Amino acid sequence: MSNYHEPAEELSIQARNYSRALNSLKEEIEAVDWYHQRVDLTEDEELSEIMAHNRDEEIEHACMTLEWLRRNMPGWDEELKNYLFKEGSIAHHEDGGEEENNSGDLGIGKIK
Repeated sequence: MSNYHEPAEELSIQARNYSRALNSLKEEIEAVDWYHQRVDLTEDEELSEIMAHNRDEEIEHACMTLEWLRRNMPGWDEELKNYLFKEGSIAHHEDGGEEENNSGDLGIGKIK
C-alpha cells in the first residue's frame, strides 16, 4: 500500500522527498515508543540497557530527520523556533505564555 494520497507520479521530487522524511519520522517515533515499552517492562537489567540504547538511537534518527525537515520543508523552521526550548506552558505559548489574561487590557495602551 502506498503512503501517497495523490498519484505519486504527479508529485514533484521535492514533495516525494518530504513524504519520505515524514514517513521516516513517523516510523522512528513509533520505534521509540516500542523500545520504551520494552524497557519499562523487562526485568532483565542488561536487556533493559540494550533496549534503552536502541530507543535512544531511534530518538537520534528522529531528530536528524526533524532537522532535515526544518531545513527543507516550509513551515517547520518557524514553528520549531516558536515552540522548542521555551519556558512556560506549551499549550498557551501562542497566548504569549499566559494562561489567562483577566486584566481587560487589550495591549494597545491607554486611550486619551
